[in-house]
Amino acid sequence: MANNLYKVITRDEAIPMFDSFVLPNVIAQFEQDGEFDEIARSETWNNWTDMLREEKRISDWQYENWTHPKSCEG
Repeated sequence: MANNLYKVITRDEAIPMFDSFVLPNVIAQFEQDGEFDEIARSETWNNWTDMLREEKRISDWQYENWTHPKSCEG
């Protein structure tokens, strides 16, 4: 029974994953001019956490309450 416990990743685990694997693509696509694109970063964070929620890697509460990481702030 203990093997069936619902496990989620924490925000502290999610941010380095985002910064390492997702953010480089945002930078390459939207920041070619060297300008920080807060909108693209924030939208990508929202989409990525939505995907985590849909895959049940984070809870609905986490999705609704996590703020954007510092890497998304201008």
